[in-house]
Amino acid sequence: MRMTSLSHGAGCACKLGPDALGTVLAGLAMPTHPDLVVGTETGDDALVWRRPDGTALVATCDFFMPIVDDARTWGRIAATNAASDVYAMGGRPLFALNLVGWPADLPLDLLGEVLAGGLDAAADGGWVVAGGHTIDSPEPQYGQAVVGEVAPERLLTNAGASAGEVLVLTKAIGTGVVATALKRSDEGAADPGGPLAAPYDAAVASMCTLNADAAAAALDAGASAATDVTGFGLLGHLHKLALASGVTAVLDVASVPVLPGVAALVADGFVSGGTQRNLDWVRPHLDPGGHDEATAALVADAQTSGGLLFACAPETAVEAVDRLVEGGHPAAVVGELVDGVPGAIRLR
Repeated sequence: MRMTSLSHGAGCACKLGPDALGTVLAGLAMPTHPDLVVGTETGDDALVWRRPDGTALVATCDFFMPIVDDARTWGRIAATNAASDVYAMGGRPLFALNLVGWPADLPLDLLGEVLAGGLDAAADGGWVVAGGHTIDSPEPQYGQAVVGEVAPERLLTNAGASAGEVLVLTKAIGTGVVATALKRSDEGAADPGGPLAAPYDAAVASMCTLNADAAAAALDAGASAATDVTGFGLLGHLHKLALASGVTAVLDVASVPVLPGVAALVADGFVSGGTQRNLDWVRPHLDPGGHDEATAALVADAQTSGGLLFACAPETAVEAVDRLVEGGHPAAVVGELVDGVPGAIRLR
């Protein structure tokens, strides 16, 4: 069974668009509390709560419809993606609860495979999955609510970056493009020699890679701000980081790592609706610097289980990138932060 045929969206591209989400949140009077260290004000990846002993908890949740056709792989990707928000805050996942929506007419053995994939990711990351909640749903949905811990003095948020720092990206982009091509394909990635084989294999390997090493490298580099790159794309998450930090971002397009075969897929028109929403949202803040629409769409591509994007001093960035590359992660310095309009992005 092709799991992707059962959903209207693909992975994090099915998220509510940033414009729509902002409209909803703007109408809410969000609560405050002396122990709420990080809430929704700066668009961060997770909630941070101060405990009586001075340590802090990190809490987040994430779920989506199938992004690949194999049930167990989808479960692994979804759990890896959910824990990414904890790593993006500089934390370590402790435990999680499963979030499941499942059509009544879909075989339950497939659901067992999805949950097993989630357990695989948790075993790799050292967190415990114990329970959760299921509902009868028109489309299959899976993810986790993850709770972790973080030392307050090592907490990473969107805010805190400064002009003069550089930007490090720890994974290649393009998973949204591959997911869109897979969903629109008659055969998906079933043909080992087909045009989707290499991009699909690279995308799956990337989405199944935990951001634990990336978080450790960011902390050791003295990162001042960080986020993970998921549904709002590289441009969207960079805009949020630059806005919260009060700086302008300069993105070196040629330095951004891209999954193999993705540029050709973009040229063939495999751009998701979520990516287009991302681009429309960030366009008022974007100076394309002469780059064409396909390039802009690529750096706005809605990622699933993407890498970390963090800001740090130029000298420590080089050390962090070298360390990650030696460990098999396609990390790179992809730009810098400068004085200017908060949240603005310039491509060069």
